[in-house]
Amino acid sequence: MANDVPPMEVRNQLLTALPPELLSRLLPRLRLISLTTRDSLMVPDAPIEAAYFVESGFVSLVTSVEDGTQAEVGLIGREGMVGLPLITGVDTSFVEAFVQGDGSALRMEARVFRAAMEEEPALRTLLLRYLEAMTSQVSQTAACNGRHDLEQRLARWLLMAHDRAGGDEFQITQEFLALMLCVYRPSVSVVASTLQRAGIIRYGRGRITVLDREALEATACDCYRVVKARFERLLGG
Repeated sequence: MANDVPPMEVRNQLLTALPPELLSRLLPRLRLISLTTRDSLMVPDAPIEAAYFVESGFVSLVTSVEDGTQAEVGLIGREGMVGLPLITGVDTSFVEAFVQGDGSALRMEARVFRAAMEEEPALRTLLLRYLEAMTSQVSQTAACNGRHDLEQRLARWLLMAHDRAGGDEFQITQEFLALMLCVYRPSVSVVASTLQRAGIIRYGRGRITVLDREALEATACDCYRVVKARFERLLGG
């Protein structure tokens, strides 16, 4: 059920980066909603109904090809928002956005979001910087998927999920990981088992626990660090 959100409860890092007086003006336009795994927040070519400032959990941006195959191109947690096309004045999405980890978000209707962008230059500037950061993530993901081996890519994805999960354990199935990494499920099973035997993760019953973050970072390709550095340079953190 939607609720007004007191300022002290806001966790989204884009919103908390705004001047307090600006955040106070925005809060009455936001409603807190629950995010449930597999919920769809944006559908390709359909009107975008709202912007979602993620408070907890994480959301995947997924693109499809002619045969129905899907692959993840972006991951959003409380560092960001869903509804990127609205920042540039576009009211439809090229990709699907669906919840991959239960959580919550602050929802702002699309027309209200567009008005806020017009009225508040500081908000517009921050969101344009976030858009550039996400463009970097999407671009690097494409390069990573084309050039790096599966173990490196899986480690990169697990690090990104770990950053956004709010804890060392999160829910994810092998089927879903295969979809995210655009590979067959048996390949994911083999690589996940390798990481588990090395004591880096624990995997079972659709849940992954990160046991050794340092080792996971050493396993991942440099794509994780490059994108993280870009976010920090543009948005702080």
